[in-house]
Amino acid sequence: MEPRLKIAVFHNLPSGGAKRALYDHVKHLIDSGNIVDVFIPSTANEEYLPLKEIATTVKVYPVHKNISSYLLSLMQYRLPVGELSNLEKAQKLIANEINGGDYDVVFCEQDQYSMTPFIIQYIEKPVVYYCQQPLRHEEAILKKIDKNKSGIKDYLKGWVYRYIDNRFVAIDKRLAEYAKYTLANSYFSHESILKTYGINSYVCYLGINTELFKPVDVLEKDMVLSVGSYISMKGHDFIIRSLAFLDPEIRPKFVLVANNGDDEWKQHLEELAESLDVDMEILTLIDDDRLVELYNQARLVLYSSYLEPFGLVPLESMACGTPVVAVKEGGVRETVIHNETGLLTERDEELFSSAVEELLQNESKRSRFSKNSVELVRNHWTLAEAGKRLDWHLNRAKKY
Repeated sequence: MEPRLKIAVFHNLPSGGAKRALYDHVKHLIDSGNIVDVFIPSTANEEYLPLKEIATTVKVYPVHKNISSYLLSLMQYRLPVGELSNLEKAQKLIANEINGGDYDVVFCEQDQYSMTPFIIQYIEKPVVYYCQQPLRHEEAILKKIDKNKSGIKDYLKGWVYRYIDNRFVAIDKRLAEYAKYTLANSYFSHESILKTYGINSYVCYLGINTELFKPVDVLEKDMVLSVGSYISMKGHDFIIRSLAFLDPEIRPKFVLVANNGDDEWKQHLEELAESLDVDMEILTLIDDDRLVELYNQARLVLYSSYLEPFGLVPLESMACGTPVVAVKEGGVRETVIHNETGLLTERDEELFSSAVEELLQNESKRSRFSKNSVELVRNHWTLAEAGKRLDWHLNRAKKY
């Protein structure tokens, strides 16, 4: 079969949901007969779901470190402002190579540092930019929970963090002006992009690998599960406080699966769980087979992220037949159907706890939700359906 398109893909993502989504998109494009060359700076994560396993080629461009990298690493900050110039240089080199190639279209993912990547301003080919979310440093709720969280309280560090965050926000907004064809992962994200950047975007929903995430024959355990980095914006402390409202006789074990996070916040969660007599276990860096097993073993999956733009976790859970109890915020309102595949509540520990208790105590409702969840995902949220949506946008954008 002749390739339909020759596509250049760029990303500078960490491990996590966005990288999983990109991996699935690239696999679909390759399986559909396209040529897909991947271009990444050395700061991108290629250990988690490496694209070299599926892409036509993967080229890595070095991002050199400055002395400020080593100084600010003592503060555990992700990337010093001074090093951004080196990141931009690497992306300009990538853009020059793509511009000199015979690519039909460029599929551009986000940058874990600047969010909108520098490469956007240098690409001369048609570009489809998948914007998972704008930078969120200016959101009042995130400032509040970061201020109140256990962790770094040093005034100098706080001042440096604020200065650097403000620089990233300014860079993100400037670069977003170069995006001519932007995709969003949800209508919630579409609205966030409109409010933050003042630019239009098209909703292109992600999908789930239903060959991986599916019901498997394992025994259900007296546990509830949450998946996501142990950082404050994921709201795992809310889940712990909610579970504390349950009678100890029916309170399940709480298992948290994470790739990474803030070690101080992890310690805070452990201390909070111990103080409230919530049995919690944190598992890190588990493989996909183990994750699927846990989804199937859990009686419920609990989800309480603050304004999560989309969230793959609820869909992964539903694909495995495990109902979801979630806070009714962000993109989760577009995936979990209240009282059919799970329960959505206000951000209130007692109300959330009541919803958890309702499903724990009502096996027939849990079973009905489980059946509905699998059916919903297989009908609307598969990788094949997500691939068709992406194909349409790539072919449309190449005409621009």
